[in-house]
Amino acid sequence: MIVTVTMNPALDKTAEIARLEPRRLNRLSGVRVDAGGKGVNVSKMIKVLGGESVCTGFVGGGAGQELCERIERMGIRHRFLTVAGVTRTNLKIMDADSGLTELNEPGVAVTGAEMDALLEQTKDLAGPDGIVVLSGSLPQNAEAGTYRVFAEALKEAGCTVLADADGDSFKKAIEAPPDVIKPNRFELLQYYGLPQDTPDGELPSLCRKFLERGVAWVILSLGENGAMFFTKDRCVRAGTLPVEVRSTVGAGDSMVGAAAYALEKRMSFEETAKLAMAASIGAVTTEGTNAPSRELVGELMSRIALEEI
Repeated sequence: MIVTVTMNPALDKTAEIARLEPRRLNRLSGVRVDAGGKGVNVSKMIKVLGGESVCTGFVGGGAGQELCERIERMGIRHRFLTVAGVTRTNLKIMDADSGLTELNEPGVAVTGAEMDALLEQTKDLAGPDGIVVLSGSLPQNAEAGTYRVFAEALKEAGCTVLADADGDSFKKAIEAPPDVIKPNRFELLQYYGLPQDTPDGELPSLCRKFLERGVAWVILSLGENGAMFFTKDRCVRAGTLPVEVRSTVGAGDSMVGAAAYALEKRMSFEETAKLAMAASIGAVTTEGTNAPSRELVGELMSRIALEEI
């Protein structure tokens, strides 16, 4: 079983605007609301590919209830824990140049006992051979090392752990370490304290350092420049494909969802890399945080080229 853990889910409100002007009245169009949060988006992709997953995490208030109802309508299982407070609503604005502005609320606060309960429930849902995806921001009062604690406990229970985090959460998670990580270019360079104009040619050596620390897979997303995929045996770069960009929100989550699905199905290295890249490319063609169709992912996958690094 694949379990996606979203400790800080959200109702994602996505809108379009010709040009965002600060300190002025801005009129939005194409407004839509989706069940969101990185783990929820991961589950959407798994569902599209024909896989099964269960979402868990924390929800609260009417927004939390609405989020669960939206997830149910998509045919995705969930076992969220209800806590005090109200699930956040995030506003994501896409301008005419495909530029994205995100306004995210902080979300609920949780107690130590609630965090312990979530960890135990995650173990039970995944089982000893399950795959657990830890992704997204943490509740506002959670310790930066929360993902490290979860990853260590889940690996001890026999689970495969995928982590997609940033900042201090990512730094601490690496100490576990997770089995699979998916930093983007910014997060990778931030982790090593390097400038963002560091040449791409230096990125592979940085990713290989994670492999030396016990990470089995490193997936480095490069936005419009594709992605790099690393294991101890293979290192490749996958280029992107020309598509009409409607929303970049959730593209990385679709990549993680495809990777989790491929790992559960024991797909080959090349199939996993191509599927993950195709899912990410397909996601930018959809509105809001929707996952691309299975047919589109298959068509894109057949066109993905891998270059050995």
